[in-house]
Amino acid sequence: MKCDPTLYRGAPPSLAVKPRLLRHLLLPPLIILLTIGLGYAGYRVSEHFGIRNLSESGERQLELHARTVESELGKYTYLPSLLELESSVSKLLGDPNLQHRTTVNQYLEGLNRRSRSRAIYVLDTTGRVLATSNWRDADSYLGEDLSFRAYFQDAVRGQPGRFYGIGSTSGEPGYYLAHGLEEQGKIIGVAVIKVRLEALEERWQRARLEAYVSDENGIIILSSDPSRRLKSVRPLTPDIKEKLARSLQYYWWPLNELQPLDREHLAEGVEKVTFATNSEVITDHDQVSYLAQTRKLNDTPWDITLLSPLQDLRREAANQGMLVAVAFALLAFLLIAWNERRKVIATRLAAREALQEANNQLERKITERTTHLRASNERLKGQIRERRQTEDTLRRAQDELVQAGKLAAIGQMSTSIAHELNQPLAALRTLSGNTVRFLERGDLKVAADNLGTINKLVDRMGRITANLRSFARRGDDHGQANLNHAVDAALQLLANRLEACGARLHRDFSDAELKIDQTRLEQILVNLIGNALDAMQGQTAAPQVWLEGHLQEGKYRLQVRDNGPGIDPETRKHLFEPFFTTKPGEQGLGLGLTLSASLAAAAGGNLSVEFPASGGAAFVLLIPLVQPAKVDQI
Repeated sequence: MKCDPTLYRGAPPSLAVKPRLLRHLLLPPLIILLTIGLGYAGYRVSEHFGIRNLSESGERQLELHARTVESELGKYTYLPSLLELESSVSKLLGDPNLQHRTTVNQYLEGLNRRSRSRAIYVLDTTGRVLATSNWRDADSYLGEDLSFRAYFQDAVRGQPGRFYGIGSTSGEPGYYLAHGLEEQGKIIGVAVIKVRLEALEERWQRARLEAYVSDENGIIILSSDPSRRLKSVRPLTPDIKEKLARSLQYYWWPLNELQPLDREHLAEGVEKVTFATNSEVITDHDQVSYLAQTRKLNDTPWDITLLSPLQDLRREAANQGMLVAVAFALLAFLLIAWNERRKVIATRLAAREALQEANNQLERKITERTTHLRASNERLKGQIRERRQTEDTLRRAQDELVQAGKLAAIGQMSTSIAHELNQPLAALRTLSGNTVRFLERGDLKVAADNLGTINKLVDRMGRITANLRSFARRGDDHGQANLNHAVDAALQLLANRLEACGARLHRDFSDAELKIDQTRLEQILVNLIGNALDAMQGQTAAPQVWLEGHLQEGKYRLQVRDNGPGIDPETRKHLFEPFFTTKPGEQGLGLGLTLSASLAAAAGGNLSVEFPASGGAAFVLLIPLVQPAKVDQI
């Protein structure tokens, strides 16, 4: 099939260049403009919804903290009226002598301490302080004329006095609650309590909350930011300034206005405000924007305002706008790339054959490599089988060596065992003959006593043979041993040697359950105690053996120590070598310590030797506990 060459004939230059030139000149600026526009739109939408969510969250938080402030103010409301019930206060207002003043001072001092207020004081109808809780202080209110205070003027007229201001005596701000004290319907004095509200500011600061409380004149009286305190949130008229100066409510504080750089009203009690930081030159980085939410405090003319920073919200909105812009830019890039990809499809189709050939070569190499790896895997499996067979052989050899060590130990103890059995046998022979004679004579009581003794001797022989059978049987790799039982069994096997040696045994260890087979633990103890007895043969000092143990980091540490002559430095180098022994050939094979160390290592522990300064030798056995726990001392 032939193609018509006229189908692919190029267009005239004037018609071919213009569309491409227009596309290259107009498309990039258009994409940039669309990206910026969509990013800004995404920013505005994200900011709008973010402010709405922040407003809902701030409204709940504002309600919570407003109720906290109302509760803090309300819990002291009853206290001034309580003084009407105190007879000593009435007596003082009726007769202000020294005795009455001292009584009321002491009463107010105790009441102030119990209520944790700042001060409590009583004024007469002229406004002079007759008694106060701080009468002991150098800056006491006693004798002060406070008739100019608004709270006194309200209270003396029978109205509740509520006032926040700076004290004229101490210069300390506080919240004043005043109540007119009545007697027979007539006001005879005024009781005032002063409360400090700085604890609220401290709570706001600890919670990283930005909030403030402003009074009826718009002056900030409580603030989480100390720099905003005693500033007005709205301009003060000359009348208000004169009234504040006359009442000395805020003493001579300048009461500057807290002027925001920008303010945008959003809803009732909600607006966006921007404040400058303390920098002298104000830049965008030195401005802080907030969502300000305000509500009235119940039972007071005050307002509480919560400031929620908008930096994080605007940062998140900017990120959202950037994501929209990046998404659009990415989409535009993908469209352009898809358009360009169509142009290289022909080139890829031409390269497909070369790629297929390379793929075939790669598959052949993979097949060869797989064959090589399979052969290597088979060789590795064979080596693993050989290693397991070798380990099984070594384990069986070790078990046989352990059993040989047991039998060697039994051989060494054969003389004492024969002696242990010969004594009961000789006694049995004598008692059985005597029993026959006593039966013939009719002496049944003596015959019954002899038979009881024979029964005890038979039990004794049974215990000896049972211990020998238990000691001679093969151990298990995964067993559990009781330390007390193991020590008792080992000492019973070595009882004759202990008696012959005349050694004194000291037991100072706690019972424990150890992760080792019972017979293996008994064999280790028989080897260690037997070596200690061998080391002390023929010495002039009284032989002594100590068994001392305690818990140590999830393991039990048992020390077998003697007061023998010790071990010379040359012998110490070969203590745990197989077939090394300092005993005569008929008394030992040199396997006891080697086997004991091997059995301890197989159980996850170890066997070591120490050389105390007092002399002798101490072998330390460290075996894991079944359940690490405290046990009682035996």
